[in-house]
Amino acid sequence: MTPRRAAGDATEAELARALRTGPFHVALRTALGVRGLALHRVQHRLAQRGVHVGVTSLSYWQQGARRPQRPESLRAVRVLEDVLELPAHSLTRLLEPASPLTGTERPAARSYRSLVEESRALERLIADLGSPSDGGLHTVCHLERVRIGAGRELQGRDSHHVVRAHRDGVDRYLAIHHGDEGCDPGRVTVRATENCRVGRVRWHTAAGVLVAELLFDTRLRAGDTYVFGYGFEDGTAGPSTEYVRGFSFAGGQYVLQVRFDAAELPAHCLRFTRSSAGAPRGGQQELTLAGRHRMVHLVEQTVRPGIVGIAWDWS
Repeated sequence: MTPRRAAGDATEAELARALRTGPFHVALRTALGVRGLALHRVQHRLAQRGVHVGVTSLSYWQQGARRPQRPESLRAVRVLEDVLELPAHSLTRLLEPASPLTGTERPAARSYRSLVEESRALERLIADLGSPSDGGLHTVCHLERVRIGAGRELQGRDSHHVVRAHRDGVDRYLAIHHGDEGCDPGRVTVRATENCRVGRVRWHTAAGVLVAELLFDTRLRAGDTYVFGYGFEDGTAGPSTEYVRGFSFAGGQYVLQVRFDAAELPAHCLRFTRSSAGAPRGGQQELTLAGRHRMVHLVEQTVRPGIVGIAWDWS
């Protein structure tokens, strides 16, 4: 058995939580700390098993500066699970992609080609703002309210977000809005409603995507939590038939509410999940429109990598 660091149950509990919720680099860093292994010792034990990874690469992985992606790197992660005495697939599952659009909401009823093009546009926008893929934040709780207007359009949405920093110096969040078919992101407005202010905003008209930088009122240290609110006003696209959110990493609680205008109510509403953008719907469940509130909702107590959403039809 690998000798443990003298840490006690709380540290093991922290590791279990990190493996459950991710992201990958936090889980890896926590496992290394709990097992009390320096990176050069991990490198040596990997080499004994026929896997050769540099100490620099291991350091980048645990910092979140890089993610293992190549086949040989993913094989190394599987062996790492053995070296660190972790359950099989506990690290590799945190590297599984949710969709071509990293951890963001989007309309799913589009061709694969358009999704790939949209993903590339989004990557360019995020790169232009100089943000890492995970932003240094982990979602603890996210309440999202979506409003569908009398013209069946996505009128707007509001978010109340609780996050935890997993590295020092985090002071912003990138909020991403994917409109429905025909959306004009140049006409979409961003609102900072609580404990943040709007910074730089970038959009790609053809892809119908907008990225807004939300600046926090303070700079977070690793482990700090933060509560903030924001919203988007859209109303520029055609009829909406679903709202989805994709998760690249496991996380905390997610609550989605969809409210409809009294003048135009859907005939049916359905909760569903997808393992990836091109996968068929699973986990389907009929939702009942709540009388005077004209609203349906779903609650995910602990989100997993994948896609969750609500769909509706108008006939």
